[in-house]
Amino acid sequence: MSKDERNAGPSRGRIILYSVAALFCLFGLADATYLTILALTGETAACGGQAGCQEVLGSVYAKVAGFPVAAFGVAGYFTAFSCAIFAAFDYARARKFFAITVGLLFAATLWLLYVQAFLLHAFCRYCLFSAAICFLLMGLVVASPSPRVSQN
Repeated sequence: MSKDERNAGPSRGRIILYSVAALFCLFGLADATYLTILALTGETAACGGQAGCQEVLGSVYAKVAGFPVAAFGVAGYFTAFSCAIFAAFDYARARKFFAITVGLLFAATLWLLYVQAFLLHAFCRYCLFSAAICFLLMGLVVASPSPRVSQN
């Protein structure tokens, strides 16, 4: 690969991959924002009659140090979205931060799925939607091409 090819900018595949990731992040951001607003206002989620939804959202696990867990999701999804946009424009550090942020979101998701399944024995459809997004984002991180190491 010539020097001009390496400096040509982001590849089309990388742009598409990180654009799709940014779109998923926006869905997660909307979901987490909705749950954060509900938690801060004391409103009840529109769960369509699903019994487990309110059990999860009203549990002691729904807050950490007085902050709604969903607020951490808002911060995580916003950070991942921002990094995905910068990564699409070929910022190497943004790719690293995106992978780290998604890894943290994924770890938190695994913990929260454990809490729902084994401690609360109830599931929230909004939480499961967020979990699905985290799994998709983690899949994109794993599938993303690693940067090429320049050989002198």
